[in-house]
Amino acid sequence: MTASTILPVFSREVIGKANRRLAHENRIPAVLYGPGRDSLSLSIDRHDFELLMSHHASSSIIVELQVEGEKKPVNAMIRELQTSPVKGDIIHVDFLVIRMNVAVHAAIALHYVNDPEGVKEGGVLTTNFHEINVEAKPGDLPEAIDVDVAALEIGDSLHVRDVVAPRGVTILDDPDEVLVSVQAPRVEVEEEVVVAEVTEPELIGGKPEEE
Repeated sequence: MTASTILPVFSREVIGKANRRLAHENRIPAVLYGPGRDSLSLSIDRHDFELLMSHHASSSIIVELQVEGEKKPVNAMIRELQTSPVKGDIIHVDFLVIRMNVAVHAAIALHYVNDPEGVKEGGVLTTNFHEINVEAKPGDLPEAIDVDVAALEIGDSLHVRDVVAPRGVTILDDPDEVLVSVQAPRVEVEEEVVVAEVTEPELIGGKPEEE
């Protein structure tokens, strides 16, 4: 199950382009929204947040937000991360307020474990999905789901329907979607180069050879 993590957050009054000031303070702008409360603009210490993300396989993390000026922590999930298209740094975080007894939708990381038999025989493993969409109560959400691919031979595939969901977790994706497959290696065929025999043309009207 996904364990909750305590994260201090701070009220934010600056919005829009003024958020650039936060970068100089090593802070990330964020927003908190959801049932039972108004949307709240926040900021997070960048070091604290990046450390949090480095310890989790999925972005579907349950956090206890300690909001500046509020006595009671707020249970929330990370709903969206925005990153810089240039540097890849996190530039904004959306937090969704949750209730621990109400099911939520989340994207859970898939961990493919063991080496497929087909790969040992020279095949190539093709991965189509690294996450799977599920529904569960927040306390039942796993950090990740392990998928054993050891038995896959060349030509075999694993589908969504083959994933064993933990108790209390319902998989929402199409059961027929192919997660991974082992394909035969490509064989490069050398093109046969045909060299045409070149015949020297006769000289018309040329000087005859001496006898």
